[in-house]
Amino acid sequence: MSSQGIEKVVIVGSGPAGWAAAIYAARASLVPLVFEGAITEANRLKGTLPLGQLNLTTEVENFPGFPAGPLREYLAGALPEDRRPFWVLDNDKQPAHGVTGPELMELMRQQAVNCGAKIVTDDIINVDFSKRPFTLTSIENGTVQAHAVIIATGARANYIGLPSEETYKNRGVSACAVCDGALPRFRNKPLVVVGGGDSAVEEASYLSKFASVVYLVHRRDKLRASKVMEKRALANPKITPVWNAQVVECLGNDTEGLTGVKIKSTVDGSFREITATGLFVAIGHTPNTDFLGGQLETNEKGYVKWPVAHRTNSSVEGIFAAGDVGDDYYRQAITAAASGCQSALDAERWLSAQGID
Repeated sequence: MSSQGIEKVVIVGSGPAGWAAAIYAARASLVPLVFEGAITEANRLKGTLPLGQLNLTTEVENFPGFPAGPLREYLAGALPEDRRPFWVLDNDKQPAHGVTGPELMELMRQQAVNCGAKIVTDDIINVDFSKRPFTLTSIENGTVQAHAVIIATGARANYIGLPSEETYKNRGVSACAVCDGALPRFRNKPLVVVGGGDSAVEEASYLSKFASVVYLVHRRDKLRASKVMEKRALANPKITPVWNAQVVECLGNDTEGLTGVKIKSTVDGSFREITATGLFVAIGHTPNTDFLGGQLETNEKGYVKWPVAHRTNSSVEGIFAAGDVGDDYYRQAITAAASGCQSALDAERWLSAQGID
């Protein structure tokens, strides 16, 4: 039996993985406690505010169940008034696509609440996984103990760090071609990809399906990507490499969003501008694992390892990882949500085996 005052399951994180885990854990009568993160300027700058990376995304066209069409009346009824996006029931501001990132996250959050999840708007800053029950320490709410923990803190995209880049995020600047590449603003338009590794080449190749031309901007005179990937990209007639260059400014206006980029030569320091409606930054991701203090085994990129095939177990028994914090390959909302479901089922079965119900 569960000890009094000890949570059965604590979930850290509030993206698709965290909310899916909360829904499934709540439906299993585990009464999960979700630390969704704190609303701070530091978290805003890092991209780790509550509701995850998807909350920073506008159009979502590839999450099943949300086809293009009017959903706003449903949203008005499904969400509490204080959590509705500002455009709900405002016909002049309604997006034409199926659902936005913030809407999808709010709907997932509300579903978790409806199922019985408890939510704390706070950051976990320290953990002790050396003994059970596990101890987690938050900024404002002190410590909490748990029999099982699900880590669903995700990974944040690495950006160049330009002030103008921040200005045009989700208005032309993106870090996910698969998420955004098929959107109308990018179709049959010139696009820019920054990076020289496999991720950048994959992004450029994917975008070439939609763009009129893809400029692949790299600070060196050759790619770091694998030879197969490099050969494929350079043979693509829609991909134009821009060697020895770096993006130093995003150009645009309030009406059109991003309209181009300014690049600087790493050889002679000269500048030129490239007209583009999209800038895709492909210089890697950073998993949000600092608070773990190295207590879980990670791979060479810092992502939490899943040592058991097809399970969300971590290297510590009773600790599970879901979503992008352990996925350095797919990084999609739907795959994150799927592993969130898996983590809750894994935690439920593990708790049952421990005699905790």
